Amino acid sequence: MKLLISRALPDSIMVAARDRFDVTCRDTTAPMDLAECRAALADHDVILPTLGDAFTSGAFTGPIRARGLANFGVGYNHIDVAAARAAGLVVTNTPGAVTDATADTAMTLILMAARRAGEGERMVRAGLWEGWHPVQMLGMHVSGKTVGIIGMGRIGQAIARRCAAGFGMQVVFWNRSPKAVADARQLATVAQVCAAADIVVTAVAATPQTRHVIDATALAAMQPHAILVNIARGDVVDEAALIDALQSGRIGGAGLDVYEREPIVPDALRALENVVLLPHLGTAALEVREDMGRMALDNAIAIAEGRTPPNPV
Repeated sequence: MKLLISRALPDSIMVAARDRFDVTCRDTTAPMDLAECRAALADHDVILPTLGDAFTSGAFTGPIRARGLANFGVGYNHIDVAAARAAGLVVTNTPGAVTDATADTAMTLILMAARRAGEGERMVRAGLWEGWHPVQMLGMHVSGKTVGIIGMGRIGQAIARRCAAGFGMQVVFWNRSPKAVADARQLATVAQVCAAADIVVTAVAATPQTRHVIDATALAAMQPHAILVNIARGDVVDEAALIDALQSGRIGGAGLDVYEREPIVPDALRALENVVLLPHLGTAALEVREDMGRMALDNAIAIAEGRTPPNPV
């Protein structure tokens, strides 16, 4: 059966895929546009898409040969799942494989933003460091602070464990439904979490309901020294409102791994010293990407064989 892989995966996964399928792999790292998505659906039995591929409702309007989309990644906001299902396709993702790596990236951003690590490295690389002194580049000590987590799924809970066990932080959180989490306190609104926390971390899935869950109101509720970290998806934060809050000094800083119009990063963000900017590194470790690939391939094989896949969405 014919499998389209939208962008090359680690070598071990490509070998395993070719052992099982007639594989076509695009020779670009750019996302699939709408025309490519339509053509893929018409020409292949299974498609293994990933972040940014344009499987919007318009992709499912033409002839369809494909049985399903085995998404590489836990997030699938680039796929109109309802339209895919209406066209008879199964959609899967790769939960679990990404949890620890994404939580580790959140901790990286928390520490970098709080301790001004990006700003300090730029100073050293520019040859501007004049030596240690007692009040140089004072940041925020994270141990014992309060972290507020927006979204308490697998990744949110992994972040909470790291913050509590590793840094003695108090944990408060907002979740779309009630949830009991050990050593963490659920608050009723996003704004309440933002007001209570020294560090706010977004860990929600990107859905129409969570778009701009961190908006101007949420940012206004944050304390002046507080830091916002986003490792979810770019559009869960109102980027324009965040830029305004950072420029005006209404919040202390931010750490971002994702952006609202990725890969476009606004000039205004890149000009700010009080923000750490990473190029969507959330799961960028070889063993993690191999785990994701194996999970996506298992889903693809199940789809091809007409079985219920391990990870339907």
